[in-house]
Amino acid sequence: MTQQSYSVVRRSFSVSGVDVSYQIYTKNVASSSERLVLLHGAGVAGELTWSAIVEHLDHWGQILVPDLRGMGETRHLDGSEYAFTVQEVCDDVVHLLDQLGWWRFDLGGYSFGGLIAMLLKQRNPSRVGQLYLLEPALLDRADINEVRSIRERYSEAAQHIRQQHDPSDGIRLFLDTIAPGRNRSDKTESMTISRLAERPLGFANALDSVTRSAHEVERDQLLEHLQHAELFAGGRSVRELHDHYLHLARQNTMVNYHEVKGTDHSLPYQKPRQIARLMNEARQRYTNS
Repeated sequence: MTQQSYSVVRRSFSVSGVDVSYQIYTKNVASSSERLVLLHGAGVAGELTWSAIVEHLDHWGQILVPDLRGMGETRHLDGSEYAFTVQEVCDDVVHLLDQLGWWRFDLGGYSFGGLIAMLLKQRNPSRVGQLYLLEPALLDRADINEVRSIRERYSEAAQHIRQQHDPSDGIRLFLDTIAPGRNRSDKTESMTISRLAERPLGFANALDSVTRSAHEVERDQLLEHLQHAELFAGGRSVRELHDHYLHLARQNTMVNYHEVKGTDHSLPYQKPRQIARLMNEARQRYTNS
C-alpha cells in the first residue's frame, strides 16, 4: 500500500493485555533519517486522522501512527472494552517506541492525543524533538478550574453514550461542548457522528480518562515542558482557547501559535494540507536554529 511518497505497513504489538495496532509510513525516496510520531484524538483511529496530513509532509523519513487504547484496531486481547487512564495510554506508546527502538523523534498530537503527547514529553524530554499540538486536551482554557468544569460535560456525554442504544445524542452533546462554532450541515454532522460512533464505548472511556486527568495531572508541569512546540487552533474554535494559546506563545519564546482559519476542532480533517505546510515550515526553522 502506498500513500503518495510513503510506503505504509500495519503491524501490532501486544503489551499489558492490549494488542496495539500501528502504521509506519516510510518515505520511498530516503531524504531524511528523522522520525515523527502522530497521536490521534478520542474516538477516531490514527489512519483516518493523520493520513491526509502525512501525504503532504516532506521532512521525515519515517512516521509512526498508532491506534491508541480503545480506538481503531487497538483492542484488549479478550475483545472487551475496559476503562483506562491517560497514563496507561502513555505507557502503551512508550512500550511501542521502546520495542521499535525509536529513541529520538518529533511528536504530534491532536486533542486527546495532544494530551498523551504532552505527558510523553514530560516523561521523556530528551527523546522528543519538536512538538506539534492540535487543540490538545486540558489546554482549551487558561483557568484549570474552568477546564475541569467543561470536562464534566464531556463525561456527561460519555454517560449518554454508554446508556443509550444509539450513541448519537451523547456524541452531539460532546460536539456542542468542544466545537460550538462548527459547520452543522447535515452531511458534515452525519459524517462526524459516524466516525465517533465506530467504537462508542472506547470513545466514552477516552472522554472519562481525560476528565479524571484534569484533576490528577499537574498541568503546570506539562506546560514547563512545552519546548520547541507548535500550537494549532481552528479559527472557529472558542475565543478563550485562542487567547490562552496566544498567552502561552507570548510567555514562552519556544512556543508558536497558529490559527487555522475556516475550521473548528476538526482541523486535521478539514485543513490537512495547510497543517502539513505549517508543520514542514516549523520543522525547517527548527532544523536551521
